[in-house]
Amino acid sequence: MLNKLFKTFSQDLAIDLGTANSLVYVKGQGIVISEPSVVAINQRTGRLLAIGNEAKKMVGRTPAHIVATRPLVQGVISDFEVAEQMLRYFIEKAYKKRFILAPRPRVVIGIPCGVTEVEKKAVRDATMNAGARDVYLIEQPVAAALGAQLQIQEAGGNFIVDVGGGTTEIAVISLGGLVISKSLRIAGDRLNEDIINFSREECKLLIGERTAEELKIRIGSAHILNQLNEEARVRVDKNKTNKDKTNKDKKQSSAKISEKLEMPMRGRNLITGLPEEIIISNYDISKAMEKSIKQIIGNIKATIEETPPELLADIMSNGIYLAGGGSLIKNLDILINKETKIPCKIIDDPLTAVVRGAGMVSEDIDELSNVLLNMEDLEPPK
Repeated sequence: MLNKLFKTFSQDLAIDLGTANSLVYVKGQGIVISEPSVVAINQRTGRLLAIGNEAKKMVGRTPAHIVATRPLVQGVISDFEVAEQMLRYFIEKAYKKRFILAPRPRVVIGIPCGVTEVEKKAVRDATMNAGARDVYLIEQPVAAALGAQLQIQEAGGNFIVDVGGGTTEIAVISLGGLVISKSLRIAGDRLNEDIINFSREECKLLIGERTAEELKIRIGSAHILNQLNEEARVRVDKNKTNKDKTNKDKKQSSAKISEKLEMPMRGRNLITGLPEEIIISNYDISKAMEKSIKQIIGNIKATIEETPPELLADIMSNGIYLAGGGSLIKNLDILINKETKIPCKIIDDPLTAVVRGAGMVSEDIDELSNVLLNMEDLEPPK
């Protein structure tokens, strides 16, 4: 009786607690919050100054005693107290009480599939302390597959790659559970670091994280180097057979690949110590990200090799689905298709796939309980 009363008056929530961004879904309303997972703290007083969008504006622009930090690193909580306060802020902002005595909400929260029991417990405890009545954990690739409307409850292979800010989740899903999964600590943040390192080593220019992220989004590409190498190989082969035809093809090919994107990059010159602006191209950004992207694709191939043949037959037919903000890197789907020989598709609205999937579970927790993680293992022994 009490549970039915709670269901009537409670507004259950779903949260995608991401390393870079957090999203909140309210039962019956949809996504109501989408803000960066950033908290600004005054170290002198220990007081929180801002959370989310307001805190993101302060990154790299604060005095020494004010620190804009992320309480999550590579998909897991690194600062429990700050994470708890950030969750409380999101829950209170999203949860509008319809009655004075309305019960606290139940929360479905997405976590990476490679986390330890201690890390799972940290997420659950932080969410409970932040104001949740009950907490349910769902693995992010499962939530992303639900958000992509894949038929994961059936006996068929579904291959999903969720490229987030802190982690890349690679999973084969069947009958509502993970058959094979890999969680890499290589994702959007690592690509930003690659661009920063490339700028420092090759251009002798020190840039910030926000600049690197902007370069990645605006002119970054995953496939351009492979395309250039392939084009060069084809031209060499043609040279051996028909020089006249090669000259014509070379001009056409050069026209095709010389179309490059450029963008000004501003930072501090490491030699002179003075501010400097240089023009950088998509070829440079692609070269900077090449190693990390190869590691992601290498793990996708390894997952394919481990997949049972029957499920692999389904995957070859259905394709590989890309979710997460990192899936929007230009030509990533083309490169994965080229390397794996399996069709690759970016799902609709990949940035919100996890929270939409978790939101579907929050709409009917009892019916979809089989996709949730077993919480009994997190309970202390009696």
